[in-house]
Amino acid sequence: MTPLERLAEWIAALTPERIPSDQHRLTRLRLIDNFGLIAAACDHDAAKALRAFADANSGAGASVLVTGRPAVPAVAALVHGSLAHVRDFDDTFIDSVVHPGSTVSAAALAAAEAADAPFEALSTAMTIGYEVAARLGAVASRGFHARGFHATSVVGPIAAAAAAGYLMRLGASQLADAMGLSTSMSGGLLAFLGDGGWSKWLHTGWSAHGGLIAAQLAGTGFHGPHHGLDHRYGLYGAFLGAPDADLSALTVDLGENWLGAAARTKLYPCAHVIQPYIDAALALRAEKLATESIASIRCVMAPWAMPIVGEPRAVKIAPGNDLEAIASLPFMVAAALIDGRVDLATLTVETIKRGDIRALAARIQCETDVTLGAGFDGRADIICTDGRLLSRVVRNAPLSETHIISKFTANTARCPRPAREALLGALLEEAPRSRELICLATKVIVSSA
Repeated sequence: MTPLERLAEWIAALTPERIPSDQHRLTRLRLIDNFGLIAAACDHDAAKALRAFADANSGAGASVLVTGRPAVPAVAALVHGSLAHVRDFDDTFIDSVVHPGSTVSAAALAAAEAADAPFEALSTAMTIGYEVAARLGAVASRGFHARGFHATSVVGPIAAAAAAGYLMRLGASQLADAMGLSTSMSGGLLAFLGDGGWSKWLHTGWSAHGGLIAAQLAGTGFHGPHHGLDHRYGLYGAFLGAPDADLSALTVDLGENWLGAAARTKLYPCAHVIQPYIDAALALRAEKLATESIASIRCVMAPWAMPIVGEPRAVKIAPGNDLEAIASLPFMVAAALIDGRVDLATLTVETIKRGDIRALAARIQCETDVTLGAGFDGRADIICTDGRLLSRVVRNAPLSETHIISKFTANTARCPRPAREALLGALLEEAPRSRELICLATKVIVSSA
């Protein structure tokens, strides 16, 4: 039996009762976060383009949350998956830098709405998608990024196919077909780092779209390669040049050790590796550190992170657009120190162009340390004009349920309070069927556009 077939056997046999209650609770919080992310992107130019795309590809079976109009499930999945990543505010697996939520939620919601699945089935599908994404990413670690691929869009289609296939009630062999087909939909280059192109945001939507299409095809009897992971030209052989990669992480303690629970929710709209440095900057500011007393700042990080958030230096000091700002450690740390916050307002054109933030960013140096990298760990050293050295070890901490709800409330601030509270209440305390849930979410998101 291939590794992919073993995954498929586990998925086909899984029932909501076999998933621990804390994992189902995580799903509720992840859906709250995801709906808030989509709402937060509604006023972006990318949302206008995606709405136009959805209108040009209308159909039936699912709903587009930003318009309230119908579309085929795969189109809805593409729109929602892309929008959830537009602000780079979605969750992350630290070991692989995979963003599971935007892809898995988009595919699962579209498939669940088409079937009007009960909440328990949606929650199980979401848990499956996260677990598959976690295990696929664990095999590669940060290898996909090292070779120029966006890890989310390599892993994403397979996780989406697993979640959607479960909701479509595919048997084990068809689930293996679906995931095998979706390996050929993996891809996604880091070329957006060159000029801030929007392909990064498309990657999560395209992954959801591809996984859903793969599951639908498998359901019709279209066969996929069951050696899509372990063949010399399978996922790891093709993308990593590692056909003999150790695939034991895919199935060891499957159903007992829930690796999908490790996804970290973001507090700030920027690359996850930057988050702990912002925490350090805000803590120092709270200690009355004045920006004029800062001579320079040294941010030390793992070598793999430098090309993402520290280079090229000229772009990181003076980003030209929001995507470049999102991936700039100097800009984000400078904004935190000056404004005392990093939020959606930090991504406006006016803030990105501000001279005071750019001037402080120019005094921030990024350096690497090969001993770092177990997590998003690092160190921030502030050298003051009076010669003092203020040093902070930085680590990424998980967010509480209260943080996640507060984040959702901020991201849906344009929405009327009754609609927002109805959606929150349903997700925190009830078990709405999928179409009812989509209806509640649409009221929130359409009013945020």
